[in-house]
Amino acid sequence: MRNPRLCVLVSGSGTILEAMIEAQLEVALVAADRPCPALEIAERAGVEALLFDRADFGGFSSDFDRDTYSAALAGALLVRDIDLVAMAGFGTIFTGSFHEAFPGRVLNTHPSLLPAFKGWHAVSQAIAAGVSESGCTVHIATEALDDGPILARRCVEVFKDDDEKSLHERIKAEERTLYPLVVGRVMACLAIGLEPVTVAEPLEEN
Repeated sequence: MRNPRLCVLVSGSGTILEAMIEAQLEVALVAADRPCPALEIAERAGVEALLFDRADFGGFSSDFDRDTYSAALAGALLVRDIDLVAMAGFGTIFTGSFHEAFPGRVLNTHPSLLPAFKGWHAVSQAIAAGVSESGCTVHIATEALDDGPILARRCVEVFKDDDEKSLHERIKAEERTLYPLVVGRVMACLAIGLEPVTVAEPLEEN
């Protein structure tokens, strides 16, 4: 059996992608939904960088054709023999056609201890709720936002003087360690014929 081929989906600075490369994960493809520095990181690392721009599908307006974009990007990944997709700060929500192309093989990292605080404003919601701890969660993504089987979580203490930026920075530091670790375990499972859902670790206390 050949080694599984990993695609990392990006939209921004690429710090998680950088962490994956530094962890010596074998990244076959980096794809972005907009021009961003993460594509430059991929190119410097000798990884194929694919700009699959939302602007060609209606951009960020109400005219964005989400389903056509989802299906077209899935097709672009399939012709490159991608086995596993890891979203790393990717800013586009897919419709079912993408998840049907990679059933159970789309991973995501989210800055909260799911199922708490789903959505785009998880860190500010944690601050507003006055919780004593938050963290990050690596899970199998589904069509439902920030849903799907949880593979690993890691706690981050919330300090009384935290604001959204300070808390988010500490969460991102944990993500840059946890996410590459989980992706590596998933790739090892795929290499021997096991699916990602078989990978799980208990909640880690820091």
